[in-house]
Amino acid sequence: MNPAKQFAIAPAEDELASVERLLAFYPARNPSPRTLGSEQLASFNSRGYLTGIRIFPTDEIDAIRDRFDELLRQVLAEGGDSYSISSAHLHHGDAYDLLTDPRIAAHVRDLIGEDVVGWGCHYFCKMPHDGKRVAWHQDATYWPLTPSKTVTVWLAIDDADEENACMRFVPGSHLRGPVAFDLKDDDQSTVLNQEVGSIDGFDEPVDNVLSAGEISLHSDLLLHGSEANESDRRRCGLTLRYCAAEVRAYLDWNLKGVVVSGSDSDGHWANPPRPES
Repeated sequence: MNPAKQFAIAPAEDELASVERLLAFYPARNPSPRTLGSEQLASFNSRGYLTGIRIFPTDEIDAIRDRFDELLRQVLAEGGDSYSISSAHLHHGDAYDLLTDPRIAAHVRDLIGEDVVGWGCHYFCKMPHDGKRVAWHQDATYWPLTPSKTVTVWLAIDDADEENACMRFVPGSHLRGPVAFDLKDDDQSTVLNQEVGSIDGFDEPVDNVLSAGEISLHSDLLLHGSEANESDRRRCGLTLRYCAAEVRAYLDWNLKGVVVSGSDSDGHWANPPRPES
């Protein structure tokens, strides 16, 4: 199979059912972190996320946004939409560079170990008044990966706040394991098709407010979502997915994985090269 194929956001439910997965939170156990502090590691373990970490200064994120704007114009002209730019690192050199950026990888490495694979790169761009929400969900339940030692980095391309529907986290929910969800395949008001219907009994949600150029990091089992963007401002973020190299990927998802730190000693991940485009 061509590793440059367009991968869907998630495989079909019947395909996922064929994959035996171990879904559990693996706390960060790092006595000598090099980028994050020990208090940040403890907070990630207990709350399931870190946020407000500056990666790109203003001039860099402005250039990143300009390149994304051009990409979005191209995708829209070809009949796509603002949510359809997935597995971007397999097709666009700029996206590959963001996935492999050592400043981002250093934060992930402190959480999941020296050997890190970046396998996902998906722009979630909410246009003004687009009307689509992202229901409460857990990332791990979408993916044919095991064990679930995966961290999502959310890079703010635009400023993200409550007004333009920033992401929201349910602190501590990652410690509950996989949570039952309903499938909403025919619901046009949502971006994704899994929905955890109620968060009663969990901690109160918190807004993940970020300035452009900042990142958050969250566990693949953390409940999160966002409301519809009813403002006059766009809200674009880039999700970058990382896992420990020991994680096994099924349904050909190993073809997406790029080694961003350390090594993949048994060559499970395809480690495709940077695309020229």
